[in-house]
Amino acid sequence: MSTATKDQPAILKWANETGEFKRQVSSFRDVISDEPGSKFVPEAGRYHLYISYACPWAHRTLLVRALKGLEDIISLDVVHWHMQEKGWPFKDGYEDSLYGAKFIREIYFKAQPDYAGRFTVPVLWDKKTQTIVNNESGEIIRMLNTAFDKLVPSKAGINYYPANLQTEIDAINEWIYDTVNNGVYKSGFATTQTAYENNVYPLFKSLDRIEDILSKADYLVGNTLTEADLRLWTTIVRFDPVYHGHFKCNIKGIEKDYPNILKWTRRIYQMPKVAETVNMEHIKKHYYQSHLQINPTGVVPAGNGPNLAEPVII
Repeated sequence: MSTATKDQPAILKWANETGEFKRQVSSFRDVISDEPGSKFVPEAGRYHLYISYACPWAHRTLLVRALKGLEDIISLDVVHWHMQEKGWPFKDGYEDSLYGAKFIREIYFKAQPDYAGRFTVPVLWDKKTQTIVNNESGEIIRMLNTAFDKLVPSKAGINYYPANLQTEIDAINEWIYDTVNNGVYKSGFATTQTAYENNVYPLFKSLDRIEDILSKADYLVGNTLTEADLRLWTTIVRFDPVYHGHFKCNIKGIEKDYPNILKWTRRIYQMPKVAETVNMEHIKKHYYQSHLQINPTGVVPAGNGPNLAEPVII
């Protein structure tokens, strides 16, 4: 089993003694709400989103921000793609417009000086109280989904977590998160053969299950676009160009082996504003040049995966 040293990237320290990758639980879990007594209420210009174009979890929040028309309501900063020993940096034209921070860790310390966890994105920041509202992507996208509807009434009718589908959405989110969204990481960051095999086979079993669902419907739940689709989509966009090779998830590929998942991916990509949220240069450079314990040469493969702009054939 690989062991981490003080000179190795922090990523190597994320596995437990059996080689299994363990994701840290998010620390900031407040909610933006117009309920009486809420500390964080919906206001235009009050909140700021820190994201990485490379990170699928952060990509979710950028996607919902665009689809819900919140670009003028919630401001945005993007970190540089190259994660370093100190975490996500701001450099080379990607700057912190609020405080001039050099790393996202400085934002965490501004909110909590004794913070001792990992410095992840996305971060939803409150400019008024100068603290982090939330750094859990699943909770952030639900806030963006409805909390600001009064400020953007033209988008109020768009609901990616409708009441009549919530039970089904929650159920599908649970197994897709465990075996696919996080499954690619548990496969790629495994440091033993057993840990890798314990996760890569369930990953493809779930992709087969998703392929079957999408052979009968355009979307995962209720044949309508929901958060279940958006949460999965940011992983699938990265699958062939990154996870298939870099994370050793190579039993099958999306373009060659999952025609219905590919059609679904293209359908969402071709919706207004969605393609603008995808930065394949950041995605590929981040994974292949930040994870040098997996790819020590730092060479970035040429392929970008399937052409998502090709017409969807019904």
